[in-house]
Amino acid sequence: PPLVEKPSPLMIDYMVEKYGIERDRICMVGDRLDTDILFGQNNGLKSCLTLSGVTTQEKLFSPENKIKPDYYVDSIAQFKVD
Repeated sequence: PPLVEKPSPLMIDYMVEKYGIERDRICMVGDRLDTDILFGQNNGLKSCLTLSGVTTQEKLFSPENKIKPDYYVDSIAQFKVD
């Protein structure tokens, strides 16, 4: 069987095709810049970084960091969808 993991586009391609969800209506939420946020960016999604996990605010705003999420929150509890 094929291996499906981030940042493989297979997961998003499947959801878009099966459920007819537009990519601009999907937001990838995660705590890692180099997997979760990069996955969102590489697949045409919005992205939200939660700072309650692996990535710190210091790392997010570091001049060395080239991966920028569309949004960030301290905790997933702050992420609201209107």
